[in-house]
Amino acid sequence: MIKPSADTTAVSRPQRRRPPLAAAVVQSLATAIVLGEYPPGTALPSAGELCEEYEVSRTVIREATTTLAEKGLVATRQGWGTVVLGQDQWSLLDPLVLDALFQREDRLVYLDNLIEIRTTLECAMAARAAGLIEEEQSAALSAKLDELAGLIDDPAAYSRADIEFHEIIHRASRDAFGRAIVSSIQGKAVRSPQYSGDPTREDIELTHEAHARVAAAVLAGDGEAAAEAMREHITSSWARRRPADTQDA
Repeated sequence: MIKPSADTTAVSRPQRRRPPLAAAVVQSLATAIVLGEYPPGTALPSAGELCEEYEVSRTVIREATTTLAEKGLVATRQGWGTVVLGQDQWSLLDPLVLDALFQREDRLVYLDNLIEIRTTLECAMAARAAGLIEEEQSAALSAKLDELAGLIDDPAAYSRADIEFHEIIHRASRDAFGRAIVSSIQGKAVRSPQYSGDPTREDIELTHEAHARVAAAVLAGDGEAAAEAMREHITSSWARRRPADTQDA
């Protein structure tokens, strides 16, 4: 039997090529839909109106609406045209949809949900990594922790290396789906100031101490301790940088 390697390169299904103009129209309309400019149940402007608004051909508009339908944002209704669907039908993990969600006024709801998802998946991955991590990955994790220690006075560089630290653990866990989900949602969230915050040196020092506890547990092969250290790290870090929810005030 061929044993799968610890880390394999994901092979994704080739995506249908879209003309650049269609991609731009898709991004604009997807953002408008997610931000509520076109509420569920309402129809998008006619093809002719969209052609005029975006200064493109009907072929480009047809391509764009087909793509929006693939993302679960719209559907064609006889006699109604292209109708906006409810959020329960949106492909929430689609990069364009995620990007727009994190621009909404209620984005904290989605950012809190992201933290819950990260906590569930990353705790499980940390526990798995503790039992599966290989020598080369152990060395990489230790080296990355040392690198992080030298970046405490550089928040931007620390943030980038922080993501790489977590990715080493994700790869060591061999959880391809968990790794893909976290990468997808966090890749968009980090661009939101409300998610990233404005960490002080004290914040970064606390984060680094938490990273050290996670690494120590993973390297010691203690899955239970690794999961708990990861849970404390993610939730406490978010508690420090989470902005006040004005909707609750």
